[in-house]
Amino acid sequence: MISRLLLLCMVLLASDAFALLPSEVDDSSIVIDDTPRQRDFEHPDWFKMSFLDIPADLEEAIEEGKQGLVVYFGQKNCAYCEALMNINFKLDDIVSFTQQHFNITAIDIWGSQEVTTINGDQLSEKEYAIREKTNFTPSLIFYDKDGIEALRLRGYYKPYKFRAALKYVADGFYKQESFREYLLRANPPPKMDQAELNKQDFFSSPPYMLDRTRFKSSRPLLVMFEQGSCHACDIMHGDPLTDGQTRALAKEFEIVQLDMWSEMPVLTPDGRRIRAREWAEQLGLFYAPTLIFFDEAGKEIIRVDSVTTLYRLRDLFKYVLLRGYEKEPTFVRWRLLQPQPELGGTDLPQIQ
Repeated sequence: MISRLLLLCMVLLASDAFALLPSEVDDSSIVIDDTPRQRDFEHPDWFKMSFLDIPADLEEAIEEGKQGLVVYFGQKNCAYCEALMNINFKLDDIVSFTQQHFNITAIDIWGSQEVTTINGDQLSEKEYAIREKTNFTPSLIFYDKDGIEALRLRGYYKPYKFRAALKYVADGFYKQESFREYLLRANPPPKMDQAELNKQDFFSSPPYMLDRTRFKSSRPLLVMFEQGSCHACDIMHGDPLTDGQTRALAKEFEIVQLDMWSEMPVLTPDGRRIRAREWAEQLGLFYAPTLIFFDEAGKEIIRVDSVTTLYRLRDLFKYVLLRGYEKEPTFVRWRLLQPQPELGGTDLPQIQ
């Protein structure tokens, strides 16, 4: 009797986890153009008018009966911030659910206003963004009623996954499972073979012996975790990876493509023998494609696990090849503050 009751509770829990599914747009129809240009967009007027005192903003949210506070890190002329404002935050169900459960405090990653952080430190907006390693905008940190970080989103997510993130925090699922586990209950991986992954001529072939603990490699490493029947993966293999300059940059890397649900054996950069599926689980991956860049010694440099199109991907390749991570504390600072020569063909940097 107890086991049947437990099973019933699990079924109800799983069904409730994704009650917020109606959509006014088809996610597959959303195309992000991240061409560098001037963009004119505004925060919704229901964002909090804040003195940038995060503990006070959280306290006010609790007094209003909300589940917590979201700290949004953004910047002007950001294609992905524009998408969040003009797509996700124009959908009635997302807006009403967000307003019901959260207040949002906006941080300009280049701003000079003083912020009191969740733990009481006082920093400028720019310093706060650096401390929180906001490599990509928009980034959102969800704090619960106790000031505990419940979830962090790095980059833009289309409405379906964004709804899931809101629900995951608002209903307290973060207390009992990872966001990866939560998403898997709604969309379990297929038990039968999936569709074939997209292939590129610069991908390394198995066996995947990626150990760099004993000897450094001559090239940085990129591991691309993908899955079959993946619209976002198909998009990445379209314009971004067919672009001539991007392909020239990609060929300066050792690139391994892994099905994140497969039993493919891998010797990881830190020398562990593991299956691709287990490695993805240990890394907490919940988005396909996820791209993880490692240096010549096998240390992770940066990962991107959100919507990424041509210009961001191309600049990520440059960031790693030019060792931008040694010059600036975040990718976004390097991207906007450092001179970026046009790379291609004989202009590619020599990797030492």
